[in-house]
Amino acid sequence: MISKFLYGIILALMVTSISAQEINYGEMPVSDYKKPQEYILKEVNVIGIKYLDENILVNLSGLVIGKEIVIPGDDITKAIQKLWDQGLFSDAKIYVSKIDKDSVSLEFFLQERHRLSELEIIGLKKAKESDIREKLELKRGMQVTENLINKSERIIKKYLYDKKYLNSVIDIVQSDDTVAGLNNVKLKIHIEKGEKVKIKEINVHGNTVFADSKIKRAMKETKQVDINFFKGSKYVDEEYENDKKLIISKYNSEGYRDAEIIIDSVYEVSPKRIAIDLHISEGNQYFFRNIDWVGNTKYTSAGLGRVLKVKKGDPYDTELLYARLNIDEDAVSGLYLDEGFLFFNATPIIMKVETDSVDIQMRITEGERFSLNKVIIRGNTKTNEHIVRRELRTKPGKLFSKSEIIRSQRDLSQLGYFDPEQFGIDPININQAEGLVDLEYSLVEKSTDQLEVSGGWGNNMFVGTLGLRFSNFSARSVFKKGAWRPVPSGDGQTLSLRAQTNGQYYSAYSASFVEPWLGGKKPVSLSVSAYYTIQKKTNYLFEAGSEYMKIFGASVGIGKRLKKPDDYFTLSNSLGYQRYDMNEWDYFIFQNGTSNNISLTTTLSRNSTDQVIYPRMGSSFSLTLQLTPPYSLFKGDDFWKMSGDEIIALDARNQEIDDNNAGLPSGTIADARTKTTILDVENAEKYKWIEYHKWKYKGAWYLKIWKDLVLATNTEFGYLGYYNEDVGYSPFGKFELGGDGMSGYSLYGVDNISLRGYENSSLTPRNANGMKLGNVYEKINFELRYPVSLKPQATIYVLGFVEAGNAWSDMDNFNPFNIRRSAGVGLRAFLPMFGLLGIDWGYGFDEIPNAPGAGGSQFHFVIGQQF
Repeated sequence: MISKFLYGIILALMVTSISAQEINYGEMPVSDYKKPQEYILKEVNVIGIKYLDENILVNLSGLVIGKEIVIPGDDITKAIQKLWDQGLFSDAKIYVSKIDKDSVSLEFFLQERHRLSELEIIGLKKAKESDIREKLELKRGMQVTENLINKSERIIKKYLYDKKYLNSVIDIVQSDDTVAGLNNVKLKIHIEKGEKVKIKEINVHGNTVFADSKIKRAMKETKQVDINFFKGSKYVDEEYENDKKLIISKYNSEGYRDAEIIIDSVYEVSPKRIAIDLHISEGNQYFFRNIDWVGNTKYTSAGLGRVLKVKKGDPYDTELLYARLNIDEDAVSGLYLDEGFLFFNATPIIMKVETDSVDIQMRITEGERFSLNKVIIRGNTKTNEHIVRRELRTKPGKLFSKSEIIRSQRDLSQLGYFDPEQFGIDPININQAEGLVDLEYSLVEKSTDQLEVSGGWGNNMFVGTLGLRFSNFSARSVFKKGAWRPVPSGDGQTLSLRAQTNGQYYSAYSASFVEPWLGGKKPVSLSVSAYYTIQKKTNYLFEAGSEYMKIFGASVGIGKRLKKPDDYFTLSNSLGYQRYDMNEWDYFIFQNGTSNNISLTTTLSRNSTDQVIYPRMGSSFSLTLQLTPPYSLFKGDDFWKMSGDEIIALDARNQEIDDNNAGLPSGTIADARTKTTILDVENAEKYKWIEYHKWKYKGAWYLKIWKDLVLATNTEFGYLGYYNEDVGYSPFGKFELGGDGMSGYSLYGVDNISLRGYENSSLTPRNANGMKLGNVYEKINFELRYPVSLKPQATIYVLGFVEAGNAWSDMDNFNPFNIRRSAGVGLRAFLPMFGLLGIDWGYGFDEIPNAPGAGGSQFHFVIGQQF
C-alpha cells in the first residue's frame, strides 16, 4: 500500500509552489519523483499577467527553449526562485501542460502584485500635500509592495521631521478598486502631524576655550529658538550628528586634537520643546613643531614648506594641513599636478608628540609624469569641434596639468555655448607603462541665440524693440545647403540685428558682426558695426514735425588677447565715424547744422571671471580711451567766428524772411525758412568737427561667500575732456545718470548710466536752459546675489543692492564724496531665447535739487543689460 502510494504520486504541478492555491491534479500529466526524467523543453506559456512581457519573464526564469531539463529537478526549483526574486508577483507556479515523448511544455502561472489606481492623502493642507506627492513619486499603475509602503512612510516621516513635526503618525490603508478592475488598489494615507517641536535650549558644559555662543554658532543646522529669522530652530538627527562633528572640528582647528563630546543628551521639556545637553572634554592645545619632507625629488623641502604655509608654532590643525596639501588652489599637490605627476600623494605622519608640540613627516610619493595622449570632446552637438579645441590649453603631447585644465574649463565657460553646471572633465585610459593619459571633456550645449521683443517707457516716450542676436553664428555656412536650421551656426561668430521705433517720432536700426578668431589661428577679433537713428519733435497732438536729429555711425575694430601681464588681458582698438544732422533741434548748444565725429578708441581689459551669466569668482575691468583729432590746434583763434560780410549776409537773409511774412494773416507763412542767429551759425561751425578725449573705467569683483551666495562689487568712472578751453566740451558723448539706463541704447548721442532708486537722467546736472551737462560721473555698487535656478533653460537669481553715484559738469566740481545713495532688491532671469530680463525696486535716499520726487520708491525694468 505504501509502495503503491510512493510510486503513484501524481505530478500535476512539477514545481515548488510558493503559494497555497488548489490545483486540479487529476487533469495533469503524471511523473514519478523517484525517477526523474530528462526532457527537451518545447515551449513555455505564461498566464495570469497583464502588464509584463511574456518573453522577458521566460528569460528571467533561466529556462531555454530547446535545452534539456530534468523533471522533477533543480531546473524548475531555480526557475521559480528567480521569478520570485524579482519581487513582481504575489503568487508564482510552474506546471507541466503537455508531455510528448521526450519533449515537455510548461506553463507559468503568475499573479502580479497589486497596482496603484488612486492615491489619497488625508490630514495635510494643500501645499504640504503637494510637496509630499512630489517626494513620493507614486504614479498610477505602479506595483504596490510592502517595500513601497514602508518607503513611503519613511519619506513622509522625514519630510514632517524636517518641518519640526517630530511626533507624526502615519497610517497607510489599502483597499480594492472595483471600478479600475482586477488587481488595482487604492492607497489612503492618513497623517497626524502633531505639534511642531523646537529646540528650547542648548546647554554646553565643560568648555573653557570657547564661549557657549561660539560653540552654538559652530553648529550650522541645529539652532535653539531665538530671533534669528534666517535659520529656524529644528532638530534633525542626521544634522545634529554632523553639527557635533563641526564642534570638534572647531576645536581641532585651534590645536585641540583630543577634544571630544563625552556625553550628549536630547530630552523633552514640553510637548513642543526639547533641550540638548553637550558635555565637552577639551583636552590640551597642540602646535606644529618640526615638519620634515621625505620622498621629494622634484622640489626642495624648503620650497614645499613655503607653499604649505604652515609654520612652526601654528595650532595643530589637520583640516588646514589637508587643505594646504590637496584642496586649496595653491596647494602643494597643485605643484606636482601641473607638472604631470598624476598620482602624486602626500601623507602626513605624526612622528612625535612632546608636551604641546607635534612633529610631522610628510611622506611624498611623486610617481611618474604623465603626458596627454588624446583630448576627447563630447557633447558639442552644435558648436564645431575646432571652436572648442582652440580654447583648450590642454593639447596632446603636453604634460598633464591641473591648472591648464581649470583654465580650459573657464575659457569654455566664457564662450557661453555650454552649460557650466554640467561640465565634465575626466582623465581616462591611463597607460602607466608609457606614461600616457587621455583627457575627456563632456559638454552640454545650451541655446545662445536671442530674440528681443520688448516695449519700454523712457525719456517721455514709448519705444518698441525687435532684436535678433546669434551668438554662435557661422558666416561661411550661409550658402551651404541644410545649414539654415534655423540659422547657420557653430563657428563662434556673433551677428546682431536690432530695430527700435516709436512710429514717426523715433527710429533706430543697428547691425554688428564679430569674428573672435580672425583667420582661425590666433585669438585676434574683428568687429564691424553700423547704425542709423532718427528722432523728430512732436506737437501737442503727438504729430511729428520737420525738426529732427539724424545720427549715422559705423566702426571697425581689432582686438587681441595679450600674454603679459597675464593672458586674461585683451587690447582692442577701433576706428569709428559718426555724423549728426540737426534741423531746429534745440537739445544741444546749436540747433542747425552737421557735426562729424571721427574717433579712435582703445580699450585695455582683463576678465578672469569663472563664467558669463552667474559668475561666482574672479574679476573684470576695462579702461577705455576715446580720442578725436585736436582740430582746433590746427586752426586759427576764434575760427568759428563769422566775418563782417557773413554777418551782413545773415542779417539780409533774416530780413528777407521777415519781409516775405509781413502783413500776412496770423498763422499764414509765405517763407517757411527759419531765422538763424549769429550764435547758432558760429556754434555750428565750431562743432562741425567734434573734438574731445573721453575716459571710462569699469571694474567688477565677485566673491563667493557661502555656497552660491555671491557678493558682486562694481565701480565706474567717466570723464569727457576737451583740448581747447575756448571750444569747450563736446555737445555729444556726455553722461546721463539715473534710472534704468535705458537698456543701453542712446537716444540723444549720450551714454546712459543706470542708478536705481532715481528717475532716468535725474542725477545729470543742467544749466539754466535745462541743457544736460554731464561731463564727469562716478558710480559704486554692491549686490548680494543668490540663484533660484542655474539650469540652462533659465538662470534665475534674486539680489539685494546698495549703490551710489553722481554726475558733474566738470572736474572742478567733481567731489567723489558728494554722491546720491539708494538701496533695493531685484530679480534677474536669463532666458536663452530672450537674454537677460529683470525687475528692480529701489529707494533713492537723497533729494535732488530742482527735481522733487526724482528719488524715493522707484521700479525699474531691465532688458538685455546688467547694472
